Amino acid sequence: MTNVGNLTITRPGDREIAMTREFDAPRRLVFDALTKPELVQRWLLGPDGWTMPVCEIDLRVGGAYRYLWRNAKGKEMGLRGVFREITVPDRLVHTESFDEPWYPGDALVTTVLVERAGKTTLTMTVLYDSRDARDLALQSGMEQGVARSYDRLAEILASLPEPK
Repeated sequence: MTNVGNLTITRPGDREIAMTREFDAPRRLVFDALTKPELVQRWLLGPDGWTMPVCEIDLRVGGAYRYLWRNAKGKEMGLRGVFREITVPDRLVHTESFDEPWYPGDALVTTVLVERAGKTTLTMTVLYDSRDARDLALQSGMEQGVARSYDRLAEILASLPEPK
């Protein structure tokens, strides 16, 4: 288990990484922040210095999403996938495929939201095609980018009105 700030990272299986973070917000608000492009573009940026000029989300089973990040030097990183399961506001399952893969194969991402006393625990489990792919992801420093993105998400959640 590794902790990066408020983010906990575990390896529940040979091919998996699980990242867990608690947010001081109701589950419905967290779900919205994960699925509405105008919110995703504000927080899912990884390390400082990146923007997300493309954020397309067709939130339905079989629907696709597409993200494109760009840093100040013009470097770009693209990601796409397809939603396999959507249970509002508890669970999202989708594929993940980078335009220029830095690990072999694709991944399956399962995000589960659990609310207790107005706080929501988000657990995102990424299942890779192989142990080597999982290990490459862990060696990439991705946990720093995820931790920074989740810090931004916490700030945004604090500024949003609660859903009705």
